[in-house]
Formats: sequence, structure tokens, C-alpha cells
Amino acid sequence: MLYHSTRSKKEMVGAKEAVLTGLCPDGGLFVSDDLFNVKPDMKALMDMEYEEIVYEIFRLLLTDYSDEELKDCIAKAYKGKFVTEDLTPLTEIGDDYLLELYHGPTAAFKDLALCMLPQLMSKALKDEKVMILTATSGDTGKAALAGFKDAENIGITVFYPHGGVSDIQYLQMATAEGANVNVAAVRGNFDDCQTGVKKIFAECSDEFREEKKISLSSANSINVGRLVPQIIYYIEAYKQLAKRNVVSFGDPVDFVVPTGNFGDILAGYYAKVLGLPVGRLIVASNENNVLTDFFANGVYNKKRPFVKTISPSMDILVSSNLERMLYYAADGDCDYVAGLMKDLSEKGSFEITDEVMAKLDETFDAAYADNEECKAAIRDAYQKDGRLIDPHTACGYLVANRMEQDEEECGELGNPVVILSTASPFKFAKDVYEAIFGELTTDDGHEPDGFDYMHALAERTGHEVPASLAELKTKPILHKSVVDVDDMEDFVEDSLKVLA
Repeated sequence: MLYHSTRSKKEMVGAKEAVLTGLCPDGGLFVSDDLFNVKPDMKALMDMEYEEIVYEIFRLLLTDYSDEELKDCIAKAYKGKFVTEDLTPLTEIGDDYLLELYHGPTAAFKDLALCMLPQLMSKALKDEKVMILTATSGDTGKAALAGFKDAENIGITVFYPHGGVSDIQYLQMATAEGANVNVAAVRGNFDDCQTGVKKIFAECSDEFREEKKISLSSANSINVGRLVPQIIYYIEAYKQLAKRNVVSFGDPVDFVVPTGNFGDILAGYYAKVLGLPVGRLIVASNENNVLTDFFANGVYNKKRPFVKTISPSMDILVSSNLERMLYYAADGDCDYVAGLMKDLSEKGSFEITDEVMAKLDETFDAAYADNEECKAAIRDAYQKDGRLIDPHTACGYLVANRMEQDEEECGELGNPVVILSTASPFKFAKDVYEAIFGELTTDDGHEPDGFDYMHALAERTGHEVPASLAELKTKPILHKSVVDVDDMEDFVEDSLKVLA
């Protein structure tokens, strides 16, 4: 299986090079036209363990990795790193199901892919050194830092929006250990971080490779090595429904996905293309609802106010992975996709054709929740089912309920519904606590911090704080840098010292 840019088919590369490179030299994302020709025996996967499913899918999509390499990657990626026996438990919430994706080392869904990506990247390395360069809206950063910690011949530099992540997310990154890690806050929002990273890729990749013998790569879902592992938990969710006789194989299942950068839901589309009986894929956004508007009218317009919400990992106005979906919806027309991305860069917006819109309508729906609706959804889930959900999952919960209850406005979900639960509620303890119980007051009158809210939430609900979050309170702050967007390149250049 060969990969090429969404914007050009001139250069074809294997999976290892795609994983190592991350972002295409022309700014596009790696895709493969062979995706539609690969047909795993999905029914047979229903009888396999999670790691076995990983192997079966990887050997079809990442074909220049040997069987031995893949098996070694899988063994090192997951063993002993998740706190539940099932990596992704499927639990009931009302009439629907939550796919719990937050039981890994950093309590977020990114762990399922970022425990794997360092293994894939290490196998792809020859004599070169690589600097992972990543922008994060909150969860990717820590998951990447944990995954790549002290990896041989690989450094990692993470940028996050200053003041734009939860206090627990901040501590996860600011206390990150490892001789090869660098972290900086950026004065701006996530889109500023992401634009700055893409600019560094475009302007510095050749220079760093030629002069410093260091290649740049990415741990965001723009990297195909991040995206492919996310396909697995859609298959796993369907398998668990089938084992409970909720569905017979072949019955469609709808998935509601809290979505910012579009990678998580795109993995669901890949699963559908590979033969999983996926019904609808529903994009659940917060008030930064650029995707909701796009799926409603075919116009993507990033020129709108940026809203800081209680679901910060979705505070995104430029959804990078949408480019991959546009490529497939446009039947592989690279020139068309390049034109759309040029319009987005130069004009701040683009509009797709009716034909492309019709292709998207075959699979996708979209809706959003504002901050108050999100808080109400958190409260509702707890009061009705005793479930704690984080603000991102709450957007999905609300959208699912809205679509099921309001057929005239949103259409109807007639299939079993799985909501992807993307983070531990304790990463956002203040917002979750206040949504359910109101403001917290402390015995000594001090202003409560994230840990006060975390422990109060655990005490009042009987839920346990993940150990990886509780231990943050005693860890020293190791990364204090705050930079302007224009200074990101200098920070990266200085960060290359960790690979000396």
C-alpha cells in the first residue's frame, strides 16, 4: 500500500516513510487510494482480542512493516499501560452506549494511538534522528510526551495555547519528564499553534534535514501512524455490541464523536470503508461550530470569533483532517483539494460542490452544544444514570439525545448509538463538579484549585481519581516557556539540542 499527498500524486511513499514524515512536503496529508481495495474479514474480527484486531488491520494498511515488527510494536504499545482489562470498555448510558477511551496512561483517547505511534516510528528509523513537532489543544500533547519519553534518536517538542487548556492538562504537560522533551505555551489559540507548526514544517524541514541531519515529523492525527490505530476501537465497539446481541453482524451502528481536528471521526469513516457496518457518523462540536455549519451548507469558514469553552480540546477552527475526507469525497481529485486548501489559506474559507456535499451527506451529520448545554448534559448524565462524563463527551451526549428526540430538526438515529467518551471527567474536574453540584467552597476559605475539585468530585460521587492525575499534585514544574507565535521556530531550533 502506497501513500501520497491529498494535494498531489507525484510522489508515492511506503507506510514507514509516511509515518516518519508526518506531513507531506506540499502541506497535504498522506492518503492511500488502495484503502477502498482492502477488505479484511470483519466478521472474523468479531472473535478476536483487541491486539489481534490491531495486527489484522495494520498488516493491511501498513504493508512495509514486517509481521515481526508489527507484533513487537503491538506488544510494547499496550501491555501494562491501561488500567482496565478491556482497553476500551463499552458501557450503557440511557438507551445509548459510551465507548470509554480514557483508561490509558494520560486519561484521554489519544493514548490508544500515541502508545503505538512511537513504536511504529522507531521501527521506521534507519540512521536518522527525528524531532516530533506537535501542536495540541490539550490531550495530544501529554499523550505524545508520554509515548515518546526517552525514545532513542527521537525528540519531541509540544506547543499548546497559553491559558487555553484545563489546569490538569497544563500540569500534565508542564511536569512532563524525559531528557528528549520540550514544551512551550504559545500566546494564541490552538489554530495559531497549529499554523505555526505547519509553517515550520514548510520552511525548515529541508534545512534541518540537510544541515542538522534531523527530520521533522508529527504526532498529531495528521500523521497516518496516529490515524490508523484509531480505526481499531470502532471495530472493538461493534464487536462488544455483537457479543451482547445488541446487533447481529451486518446491522448498522451510529457513532457520535466529539470532534475538533476531525481525526477521531475520520477513523470511523476508514472503518466503514474497510467494511465495518457503520450507519451514521455524527460530528459533535462545541461553540466553535465551524464543522456544524460546514456539514449544513457546504461552506467552511474559519473567519469567525474564536470561543474559549469548557471543552478546550475542541476549541479549533481549522480541522486539519477534514482535508483527507474531502479528498475521498472528491474521488481523489488532488487539484480540487489543493484549490480548497489554497482558498482556506488565502481567503479564510472555501465552498465545496454539490457533488462532494452529496458524498459527505451519505455518511455524516453534525450538531453542536454551547457551554450551558454542555453543563446541562453533564448534570443530566449524572442525575439520570450516575455517570460522570467530561465536557467533550457531554457535547456528544447532548447531540445524540437531541438527534434521537428531534427528528424534524436533526434527522433520526434509528440504529444503536455509540458515543465516543474521549477523556476522564477528572481532567476537567472543576467544570464537571460545578455543572453537577455548583461552586465548591473549602473549609479554610482558600480559592479551590483543580485538585480540590478533583477530590471533591470523587468524594461526592464515589468515583476514583485516576492515579496518573492524582500524582500531578506533587510533581515539579519542568517546562515554563511561553512564546509568541513568531518565536516558535526559534524554540524548535533550540530544542534540537536534545538530539545532539
